[in-house]
Amino acid sequence: MILRAFLIWIGIACAETLHGILRARLLSPRVGDRVARRIAVFSGSAVILVIGWISIPWIAPATMTDGVVVGALWLVLMLCYDIGLARFVFRMSYSRILADFDIRKGKKF
Repeated sequence: MILRAFLIWIGIACAETLHGILRARLLSPRVGDRVARRIAVFSGSAVILVIGWISIPWIAPATMTDGVVVGALWLVLMLCYDIGLARFVFRMSYSRILADFDIRKGKKF
């Protein structure tokens, strides 16, 4: 189950990376970065929801607890991916990365 959940997460990470590229290239120039990010929160959530909904039968969690474990695994992996990408690819400081996750002043919402 964990291996299958990990494989689906790779698909989610690829889909969300493509989603971010499309947001930056197509949506941001038309509506501005702040509005584009707000729209992308909902469209990105929909992408993850659809992938998760379609893949759950294949992952086959036996119990509700197993389902929660899959969700927690995806959460931790996505946080690591987002932070790692920001830090090591885009060379952002940790304070800037953490500010992006702060809903009071960040860019996630």
